[in-house]
Amino acid sequence: MATDAAPVTLVIGDEELLADRAIGAVAAAARAADPPAQVHDLTGGKVEAGELTRLTSPSLFGDRSVIVVRAAQDLTKDVIAEAVQYAKAPSPDAVVVFAHPGGVKGKALVDGLKKAGAAVVTVTKLTKPGERLDFIKTEMRAAGRTIGADAAQALLDAVGSDLRELAAACSQLAFDTPGKAVSEAAVARYHRGRAEVTGFTVADKAVEGRLGEALEQLRWALSTGVAPVLIVSALAGGVRSLAKVGDAPRNLRGPQLAAHLGMPPWKVDRVRRQLNGWGPVGLAKAIQAVATADEQVKGGGTDPAYALERTVQLIVASRDGH
Repeated sequence: MATDAAPVTLVIGDEELLADRAIGAVAAAARAADPPAQVHDLTGGKVEAGELTRLTSPSLFGDRSVIVVRAAQDLTKDVIAEAVQYAKAPSPDAVVVFAHPGGVKGKALVDGLKKAGAAVVTVTKLTKPGERLDFIKTEMRAAGRTIGADAAQALLDAVGSDLRELAAACSQLAFDTPGKAVSEAAVARYHRGRAEVTGFTVADKAVEGRLGEALEQLRWALSTGVAPVLIVSALAGGVRSLAKVGDAPRNLRGPQLAAHLGMPPWKVDRVRRQLNGWGPVGLAKAIQAVATADEQVKGGGTDPAYALERTVQLIVASRDGH
């Protein structure tokens, strides 16, 4: 079965959105060539020895398998050895993607896969304002729209530097505004009031269990024109940050921990404080609630405001093991 996807791909970099897109592109290419292909999404620290061999073995029905291993830096030595050996002679019935954030941990996997001939996709963190402005313009072009320099800067000023927020904002503007070009006036119309309250404010109040304040900020955000999809994105980012920091190795501290997580130190400190009262079960419930809200806000429901209020309530209720 031919496919445009390489049999083994290594995605390197800690820009989460771009890494997710690179993984999605490989999986989509594999499934385009073989629609029944089954996708197995694994987390590095939970992959057992022999599991990769089992999942890449030929199917009885001849279907292709797509195996995605996220946080591959957490694979054990035995599994790394198994992965490198597999990459030297990959199965024609499987497509395997390893996602590694870069850095020293798990470097044996990176070096071994490169030496074995795996395809490499590098996603670089966007650290400069000019790079984020280019990102905005690229997102708009992908949506068949254009945006001028002033409008792009206004959007960056309003939304902030988080790529998921920016991507969601570009998608919303492209969908809701008429004409080919997105103007600075359109950006101002959709994002007025964000200086006073953003999706991040709502997310922070929710994950800290401040229900009344979270709902108050949510209603204010909606009334001042903040798009529901941006608030969902911020809620998802808040819950996802809790999960990332909660799963981080206990032996890492300070700058090492920040580098491992791909977060600035101040954000790591804030998320660690927010983790008080959260457990694995509660986080799983919160993540599911946000996923449901995302679907409803993007057309699966009839009332985005109600969906968001319900999601904030569920997030708060998921703390303290409720």
